Amino acid sequence: LMVWIEVSGADMKFPSIPDKTPFTPLVVMELAEDTNEEAVTWLTSRIKDTQQSGGAELMIDRLTLDDNQDPKKENQNIFIVGASRERLLVGAEDVGLVKEFNDGSMRGFTYANRENFKGFQGDGDNFLSMAECQFIVKHELDTLRARGETHVPGYPKIRLYPGKSVVRRIQSKGILVQIFPLHDKEELKRLSSMWYQNVQLSFQPLDDIRHYFGESLALYFGFLEYFTLAMVPMALIGMPYYLFDWEDYDKYVLFAVFNLVWSTVFLETWKRFSASLAYSWGTLSRKKAFEEPRPGFHGVLGINPVTGRQEPVYSSTKRQLRIYLVSVPFVLLCLYLSLCVMMVYFSAEGLVLGLHDEEPTFWTSLLLYVPSIIYAVVIEIMNRIYRYAAEFLTDWENHRLESSYQNHLTLKVLVFNFLNCFASLFYIAFMMQDMQLLRQSLATLLITSQILNQFVEAFLPFWLQKRRNKRVHRRSGKVSPDQELPFDQQVMLEADMSTYLGTFDDYLELFLLFGYVSLFSCVYPLAALLAVLNNVTEVYSDALKMCRVFKRPFSEPGADIGVWQLAFESMSVIAVVTNCALIGMSPQMKSYFPDSETQLILVVATVEHVFLAFKFILAFVIPDVPRHIQIKLARVEFESMEALKKKVMYTVLRHFSRSGEYGNLKRCKCLQ
Repeated sequence: LMVWIEVSGADMKFPSIPDKTPFTPLVVMELAEDTNEEAVTWLTSRIKDTQQSGGAELMIDRLTLDDNQDPKKENQNIFIVGASRERLLVGAEDVGLVKEFNDGSMRGFTYANRENFKGFQGDGDNFLSMAECQFIVKHELDTLRARGETHVPGYPKIRLYPGKSVVRRIQSKGILVQIFPLHDKEELKRLSSMWYQNVQLSFQPLDDIRHYFGESLALYFGFLEYFTLAMVPMALIGMPYYLFDWEDYDKYVLFAVFNLVWSTVFLETWKRFSASLAYSWGTLSRKKAFEEPRPGFHGVLGINPVTGRQEPVYSSTKRQLRIYLVSVPFVLLCLYLSLCVMMVYFSAEGLVLGLHDEEPTFWTSLLLYVPSIIYAVVIEIMNRIYRYAAEFLTDWENHRLESSYQNHLTLKVLVFNFLNCFASLFYIAFMMQDMQLLRQSLATLLITSQILNQFVEAFLPFWLQKRRNKRVHRRSGKVSPDQELPFDQQVMLEADMSTYLGTFDDYLELFLLFGYVSLFSCVYPLAALLAVLNNVTEVYSDALKMCRVFKRPFSEPGADIGVWQLAFESMSVIAVVTNCALIGMSPQMKSYFPDSETQLILVVATVEHVFLAFKFILAFVIPDVPRHIQIKLARVEFESMEALKKKVMYTVLRHFSRSGEYGNLKRCKCLQ
């Protein structure tokens, strides 16, 4: 089932749209090929029904496939759905979009007050971006709720619960295969030319990225850019250390101190910058919508105490038992296996080092790097295998809300990845106290992981998608891949693209990179430079993936980077402890306390507490939201309260004037 949404008169162009399809396609829903026709008829009817009748009030028509396509090989459950401009504007109010008002402030959009918003002209043809229209359509489909139906027509075993989302239900049961928004080919070409096609020293077009992909993805690219720029001073300072003082470990103390200050200032200033972006995009003051159960949630039929509706419920006690009796022991087992692999690596490292000491040659010197390279590859493989296991466990825990699911998944993955990637470095630094081996291991892990990530996440998906594109073009009779495909062929091509699973893996990669730089870069000053080079290529590879490899993701409103801000701040706290310990181990510090190791430990602990205090004071002193934005938000809130008071007063006066009870006006508390 392919779902397309109309924006009547909007300036959006798509290739080869059939003449009998009088609206602009936005969103695609695909049902299983063997979907019961009774269920299809029922679903299309519900989509066409008015909102007063409980429908989505959207238009629907069947998509006609090209004559060259074999009907037996293509999914015939393809439908085109449209919505009037007025319906989309009403939907913009329903989802709580925040737009710029004529006075320059950011306010929640209301259909009744639409003409007072900046950029609204005539019938509001270009007022909503395509990403916003697609988000509105997705919301309307998600909120298409069951009425009196007890089951999906044609599927008596698939129960429907009154007031619950129909789309989420059929998605969890496999009737709905996928739902995704279509690319705007002309807009995509324009964004690509500004973003990644031309290599240039300039900032990313974050506003254009947000306009096309939404706020959450734009915030990720904004954080990637900010992180890269923040590491430039580290890279510039680290290069002289590496070139001139490679073996002079004493002078890395100053670099470690700079590292401590940098990690704190970077994260605090980023919060201010992200708040400015979120305010200009209208998501900083946006109210969070009521969260519905995730599609994979299951349980026995019960009553939701908040909404009073019937829905599946699952005992929190059972969930906690699953977490603490199964998930936690499994994670601990994986951590133990990771430590075992680490010890195997050290055994191989010792064996190779022994061979080199017995007969040092050019080949044995190269052989010294082989265990670290193999270990880096094994780390990446273990991380990916564990990720699948963590997703399976978190699914099995049966979390009701998507936010709870993501929090538990993030915690599992972060704990394992942190130990798996950094345990060997901590062991070398503080148990073996071998700084030369620490530099070698850090460099090998950093470079190998960057190469593997670029290959697996960028080159390989792009190559596979390019092969798929060639097959589709040959099937449609197009000679060149750059030729425009017929409308239905373009739809099939995008339906076959890989699905973008969100920014989780992208933030995880940056989190590990931040760990390498903030924890141990004082002993390998080139870490920041390598991280900068990696991030520059990451910008282009990620942009290429989003524009050429993946389906277009739905726009997701976001005011910050969420739980990842806490993850990065936790890493910066660990960095304070690590760098202070490395400073205490330096020969320069040990020379001040030649006879008393206890005094050295006390001094290092004191310095560590001072830096931690400085970090928390700095976080307190630097506001998360710039003052001028705080003033604007407070002004809007004040005006809203004043408008509410006037409305209440008007309602009360109108009531008493109609009833003739003027004597009760003085006793009315709301007027007092």
